[in-house]
Amino acid sequence: MSKYDSIRFFYDSEVNPILKQVVHHPILKAMMNYTFPDMTDEQWKAQLLRTHSIRDFQANFIYHALQQVIKNTSEGLSTSGFEKLQPNTPYLFISNHRDIILDTSLLNVCLLEKGLVMTASAIGDNLLKKQSLELIAKLNRNFIIKRGLPPRELLLSSKLVSEYIEKLLVHKNCSVWIAQREGRTKDGNDATHQGVLKMIAMADTQGNVLEYFKKLKIVPVSISYEYDPSDSLKIPRLLAQARNEAYIKAKNEDFVTILSGLIGQKKHIHIHVGDVLDAELDAIAAEFPQANKQIQAVAAAIDDQILQNYKLWPTNFVAYDIVHQTNTFAHLYTEKDKQLFKRRLEMQLMGENEHLKQQFLNMYSNPVVNRLKYGSIE
Repeated sequence: MSKYDSIRFFYDSEVNPILKQVVHHPILKAMMNYTFPDMTDEQWKAQLLRTHSIRDFQANFIYHALQQVIKNTSEGLSTSGFEKLQPNTPYLFISNHRDIILDTSLLNVCLLEKGLVMTASAIGDNLLKKQSLELIAKLNRNFIIKRGLPPRELLLSSKLVSEYIEKLLVHKNCSVWIAQREGRTKDGNDATHQGVLKMIAMADTQGNVLEYFKKLKIVPVSISYEYDPSDSLKIPRLLAQARNEAYIKAKNEDFVTILSGLIGQKKHIHIHVGDVLDAELDAIAAEFPQANKQIQAVAAAIDDQILQNYKLWPTNFVAYDIVHQTNTFAHLYTEKDKQLFKRRLEMQLMGENEHLKQQFLNMYSNPVVNRLKYGSIE
């Protein structure tokens, strides 16, 4: 696996030496003090230094950190669909993407609790500018997607990632999580980018992309937050897009967004895992002989599951009724729900213009618009 050294997560043999390297780092101290508020630094450090595998690090530290996040910043995490997954079986989870860290981390919480194979997770190198963050990410079984490369280097990098994903799934019995698109969905419209599927397919050596996808066991995942913890941080990019302007990130913006996602209020969270794409791939093969058309159809099949299984919350229905000036979904929320949402809108965008408020509302109302494409909502 040495050819993957530039992107891979740590081997278990590397875990303890890396933990010794980072055990005194302020970021790790802050994380552990949050995770184990009743422990002294000496206690958690001693436990950390007895850790020799990624699974132990995830189960004994990261899992408990996420339990604190759920407890302190939400009203609970619910799930559906996991009963369809088989133990000791790796899957390629392709998920909608709302939060940089939490989407995949919360999925792994569920997989661990249910005794299923946890994921290795793709993460952009733009999020790992600090070495300490990169080390912690690799300890948490994250592998790196390199961004901003020239075309030829991007092609080579994409092929390497594709081969690494296949190695993990087929030869290492490790599930993989990857977002359906580069970057988080900021307007509430979850859509699978064909480029992601084309990248995954680059490791196919038989020239039959649909059979290759079958081998990888693709499972669409829908994750929904009643309150997007970094909703207001997504508005500037949306505004720039509306003005047809280039958006330039502020210094440390990614780190601020990661932190906001962790500590921001989420209210309820739901994760649904869909069905393994199988019969759909056979149907696509029968209808579309051309590879490009097949990729388009696979993206559409993933979208169908993600959008139909996305959990809609009172916030979504309130936003839809405000945007469309109706009471269509008034029976699905209370007056208190509506007032709390409007208060959040005002607090997050205090003093901002109406266009920004509209963008904020669209972020929450678009999932309802997308669901209505599949029929009425009761």
